[in-house]
Amino acid sequence: MDKMVVHRLGMDTSGLVIFARTNAALRELNSLFRTRKVTRKYEALVCGHVAQDSGSVDLPLMRDYEYPPYMRVSTDEHQRALIALNQEEVGKKILESPKESQTEYVVVSREDMDGNDVSRLTLTSISGRTHQLNVHCAAIGHPIVGDTVYGYGGEAAANGGLDESALPEDKASAELQQAIASASAGKPMCVHAKSISFRHPVTKEDLSFECSAPF
Repeated sequence: MDKMVVHRLGMDTSGLVIFARTNAALRELNSLFRTRKVTRKYEALVCGHVAQDSGSVDLPLMRDYEYPPYMRVSTDEHQRALIALNQEEVGKKILESPKESQTEYVVVSREDMDGNDVSRLTLTSISGRTHQLNVHCAAIGHPIVGDTVYGYGGEAAANGGLDESALPEDKASAELQQAIASASAGKPMCVHAKSISFRHPVTKEDLSFECSAPF
């Protein structure tokens, strides 16, 4: 059954996953994903109130040589630092070129969670990179609620690898992020693969599926 999984969800992400019933369908569906002909939308709760009703995050991602195996936003400074690294010591993946990455977001609602400001977003991953939603949300100062890797006090670089000064004015404060981290401790991360749309590989019928978020 596992070999028939067409794609996988990110860490601690709930929601929709496509399984193929035949090897032929699996090949065709894999092709749809590679050519970005599948539309996936996610619902997430993020720390703080996002000021803009909608927007796009267009920040390239790279492997983080300081906090492997995680990802971070690629900057000129960090690309220059890679020059001095030895492939045998850090591994080939760390030295890969940065990947162009784009996430679109729409604010569904601005809410209160245990007395703390949070925003409910619809996220569309245009490029589908590893940990993209997590890094991009952190990089705009609104990490995903319950994200113990890229969120407050997480294992990865803070703010998606960006300096505090590079974050927008509406960023969630450290105090707010800490309060939300405490309130959500031990609970699943609040990101959910809510909808997926694609053309059936055999019938060519346009299909769309939805699944409500559990938070």
